[in-house]
Amino acid sequence: MVVGVGQVLGNRDRTVAGAREPVRLILDALAAAAADAAEGQACRLLRDADAIGVVNVASWGYDDLPGILAERLDARPTHRFAAPVGGHRPAELLDRAAARVAAGESRVSLIVGGEAQASIVALAKAGVDPAADLEWSAEPGGPPEFSPDDLGSPAMQAAGLVLPTRVYPLFENALRHRLGDSPAQAAAWAADLYAAFSRVAADNPVAWNPEVRSAEEIATVGAGNRMVCEPYPLAVNAMPMVDQAAAVIVTSLAAAREYGVPDEKIVYVWGGAGAADSPDVLARPGLDRSPALESALDRCLAAGGIPTDALDVVDVYSCFPVVPKLVAEHLGLSRSAVPSVTGGHSAFGGPLSSYSLHAVVAVAGRLRAGARTALVHANGGYLTYQHAVLLGRGPHPRGYIGDPDAVDTAAATGSAPQFDVTAEGEMTVETATVEYSRDGEPATAFLVARTTDGRRFAAATAPGDTAAAQALSLYPDGPGAGSAEEVVGRKIRVSRTDAHATVIRI
Repeated sequence: MVVGVGQVLGNRDRTVAGAREPVRLILDALAAAAADAAEGQACRLLRDADAIGVVNVASWGYDDLPGILAERLDARPTHRFAAPVGGHRPAELLDRAAARVAAGESRVSLIVGGEAQASIVALAKAGVDPAADLEWSAEPGGPPEFSPDDLGSPAMQAAGLVLPTRVYPLFENALRHRLGDSPAQAAAWAADLYAAFSRVAADNPVAWNPEVRSAEEIATVGAGNRMVCEPYPLAVNAMPMVDQAAAVIVTSLAAAREYGVPDEKIVYVWGGAGAADSPDVLARPGLDRSPALESALDRCLAAGGIPTDALDVVDVYSCFPVVPKLVAEHLGLSRSAVPSVTGGHSAFGGPLSSYSLHAVVAVAGRLRAGARTALVHANGGYLTYQHAVLLGRGPHPRGYIGDPDAVDTAAATGSAPQFDVTAEGEMTVETATVEYSRDGEPATAFLVARTTDGRRFAAATAPGDTAAAQALSLYPDGPGAGSAEEVVGRKIRVSRTDAHATVIRI
């Protein structure tokens, strides 16, 4: 059960004096969580932790962050885990902590995460070395290094599909086509959704952008809201340049009683389910849905024996609009539903892998305030890793009902299409997006297409080849300059020059 939650916001003004190292933010969040659980026993509660799970910290490097935290807390946890990168990790770590408590393997577990990317950028601009000048941890210190393998498969890298800002729009455009929405309808749904998220964030004390924004403002491309990759303007992209941290304390009921946790603070973790798809997006049978997302949600709700309409609270991952859209479509939620109690990645903030830990904090608050049941959904990779977890105001009749081990959905979703990197000639657009430069001009298009015999092809147009990019654009006259035109399903002709594609409409 969750007995204590805490979160902190740091350095929204991006000053040198306000910069705090991620470990400092995390310790502050832990102190808040312990005081929330049992103010008179807070120090002892943290000191007695037998497990520490740390969500990946991307803004500063640590060799052993669980060990650093244990030393600072004077704790001696037998279970220490530093999670790899993944936005699904907070829900998975919560599920695993609850499973260990249910099995009698843990009494007090700490789950933490935090980022200081806004401060890192501010310090770099000011010429301040966090380690040398501010005594931040220097073993190893600095931004962590990432392997090229973390960006995507060789085929994805060859096609330039190596950034979330490029890949998620491909899913969005494929989903829109499957649902039969026009580009204008899909954009309006996203804008309405993110406007609603901004209203939620405005009431969240640790939101990075607590300003209420209208759907019109979010949808209108212009100064301050440039198009990033079609159809997503900046306002619906995740905001990772934040300083935020969160902590959740999970205990057994006996331990909660021992530390004097009031009954009104106790939130029960019923359990969850996880799933994983192929990390190679181009090896998936289709790009208009997420079998892993569907599996995690279905199995989580089935294990809990609860239908969607019985959920009082839902918080869905929202790095880009396609994720909450997929969840809403699969669960049968209304398009007017607001599946967030946090405020979403663009308004609340997107502290990389830690976002859903803040969702757990917000959900706990709703349950304490009178809600009965809640679902937290978390997403990692390119719609690759999914985890959902159910929480309740009271215990589940069957106790812990989760299964934290992820199911591999790749093998169950059909064979991957044959991939042909050298294909040329007539093709049909499966999905595509156009990336814009910071001055608002189309720069590069990214294409996934099918040849006449069904082989899949993927490539990027050459940088600066505006004509080829516009051939794949939803907005041939520019965003906001005229009617949007559907590109998915369009017949095109492709020729290749070196690693790039030249595209013309047929």
